[in-house]
Amino acid sequence: MSEHPTAELDDVVHQRHRLGILTVTSEAKRVEFGYLKSTLDLTPGNLSRHVSVLEVAGLVCVEKGYEGKRPRTWVSITAAGRKALAREMVALRALLDRHDER
Repeated sequence: MSEHPTAELDDVVHQRHRLGILTVTSEAKRVEFGYLKSTLDLTPGNLSRHVSVLEVAGLVCVEKGYEGKRPRTWVSITAAGRKALAREMVALRALLDRHDER
């Protein structure tokens, strides 16, 4: 018997807000923190925590700077983050395929 597709889900990536962060950041070169906050409907503290988890795992990079005189934080996905997201999508597709075969 083959291993169940859920065994391939990555706990760091699979959490819905972190999956959202990786998905949104994969669509752009970098994403402003406020955009992520509003798009994912998260509080600044919740978003910050999820971004920190992804940053520690090496899946995103955080860049702080200024836009004019206003401080800004940008988040971008790393190469490792793109690979992790791709692996997660493969696992999700396998899970869907398994379900559809029933």
